[in-house]
Amino acid sequence: MSAAPLIPPLQSEGQVLAEVNGCLGLITLNRANALNALSLAMIRDLTALLKAWAAAPAIEAVVILGAGREGKPAAFCAGGDIRFFHQAALAGDKALEDFFTEEYALNHLIHAYPKPYIALMDGVVMGGGMGISQGAKLRVLTEHSKLAMPETNIGLFPDVGGGWFLAQCPGSSGEWLALTGHAVGAGDAIALGLGDVFVRSGELPIIIEAFRRGEQPSAEHVVATVMERVDLAAPADDLELRRRIDLHFSKPTVLAICESLQAAGDAWSMETLATLRKRSPLMLAVTLELIRRARKLSLAEDLRLERDLVHRCFHLRPGAASETVEGIRALAVDKDHSPRWNPARIEDVTPAMVAEFFASPWAPAEHPLRGLA
Repeated sequence: MSAAPLIPPLQSEGQVLAEVNGCLGLITLNRANALNALSLAMIRDLTALLKAWAAAPAIEAVVILGAGREGKPAAFCAGGDIRFFHQAALAGDKALEDFFTEEYALNHLIHAYPKPYIALMDGVVMGGGMGISQGAKLRVLTEHSKLAMPETNIGLFPDVGGGWFLAQCPGSSGEWLALTGHAVGAGDAIALGLGDVFVRSGELPIIIEAFRRGEQPSAEHVVATVMERVDLAAPADDLELRRRIDLHFSKPTVLAICESLQAAGDAWSMETLATLRKRSPLMLAVTLELIRRARKLSLAEDLRLERDLVHRCFHLRPGAASETVEGIRALAVDKDHSPRWNPARIEDVTPAMVAEFFASPWAPAEHPLRGLA
């Protein structure tokens, strides 16, 4: 019997590839020239595939990976398509709202997926890439893996469930990752609960070839295909800083964190302070509040809150006045790397400014993610 009926019609014009081998459904993000950043069509294809395979008894496990480019560094997925965010926000395009509603619903689907879902997180894994990998039953990292939630760099906040999964990190490391956007490698990611196993990148082609061509009779065999090549010696570099991270990033406000770093005065503290001073002061405060609230929320509650926040990011100050639109302009459109944040100083952010973001624009029965359990 042909496996073709197991693959629903896809709309992303080759940006998502799907294959079936035995009991395995294999997904390849195939937008390598954009570091496999997610478009709305890709999100819809991923959702359609995962729902179809969840309902198909013949499929017992799913693997997702990112397409590579010859001679270029690997990228699993660098996030969402931020240029699309910029264009859609300025044009008042309804697809922007659809993007976040459908992306967050996909993130929830992955976390709750009823079959083993394995993410091969080689290379860059940022933003939306974290959203489609953190819910995996097996998160596979290599020496090239670089995990980050860098949204504050564009006047946004760590979304795609980032409030929830960063809040699960030990100590105050979630606040550190959320506010600075710092990228961590495989060993640190595993220690922080953001990855599960380390496989050397040279082993990945063998694993992927086995997924594509080898016999895959059961979910257990799919998992074993990875586990037999796991290396226990994952590299680590940043976690000796944990004491300092906890000391500074446990402070109650962004300003208090900055004052603590300034008082410490060592090279790492001053470099970290300089990073924070480049970010949107307002969105730093929103991000810190999100992480602190998310520690008491379920994933579904966090995603609903993030959906409120992202709506506010684009609509409290519409168009070019949005911190997010300005951040994307400076980083990816004009590329002048000189965003004009409002307010410009951390000292000038008020609690009332932050509170506006946390007021839901929807009644509970009308919330676009009301169906998440």
